Amino acid sequence: MVGNRRHEAGRQRAAVLPLAKVFRENSDKINCFDFSPNGEIVISSSNDDSIVLYGCQEGKPKRTLCSKTAWISSDTLMQQITVVYSSNKRDDTTRYLSLHDNKYIRYFPGHSKRVVALSMSPVDDTFISGSLDKTIWLWDLRSPNCQGLMHLQGKPVCPFDPEGLIFAAGVNSEMVKLYDLRSFDKRPFATFKIQYDWTCEWTGLKFSNDGKLILISTNGSFIHLIDAFKGVVMHMFGSYANSKAVTLEA
Repeated sequence: MVGNRRHEAGRQRAAVLPLAKVFRENSDKINCFDFSPNGEIVISSSNDDSIVLYGCQEGKPKRTLCSKTAWISSDTLMQQITVVYSSNKRDDTTRYLSLHDNKYIRYFPGHSKRVVALSMSPVDDTFISGSLDKTIWLWDLRSPNCQGLMHLQGKPVCPFDPEGLIFAAGVNSEMVKLYDLRSFDKRPFATFKIQYDWTCEWTGLKFSNDGKLILISTNGSFIHLIDAFKGVVMHMFGSYANSKAVTLEA
């Protein structure tokens, strides 16, 4: 009861927050946002082949970068002056872009279908990518060569935990598997089965800052919060009309 009252109070407070500013720099659908590690810059990627940087303190656009070779369609992982993003206008290669001079530092080819998930390690230059080709690839920003490859039974979504020691793979919108990064190609050390909902798909997983919870984002009318150790559903945030199957984030 206490948790429900807190949730309702938080929902009511959010409902009365005034709209501060609207940005209309993009001419097409915005696919995702990401913050820089220091929280000073937020970046958006759009179907209009542009990447827009916004200053969080000023609340203004700082720079627009054009990427005519790529329809930016998946997660954007932002470092201090670089960005890693996936695209599928020409192919399904992941690109490593310098924001300073708008030049590519490195390409990461390999996936045969659209990349739907990217996650950067919080401790080093490692990142993972998940694709509709039912694979997760392990990469190092310093090399174009794949460091590890995992074949799955369905579409994956995948995040690192806050310590960069393990990562989770959400498979077919019904199962969460936990892997030790040191044994990337081994079996998961934990698997949680979540009740399948045919009305939506999982669009992302996120660990809480303490690593104890996992948030499951969807394109339906709800998102799940589960215990990262037991796989038990702790809470379901719902009651959102989502007839257009927009990806829900939190």
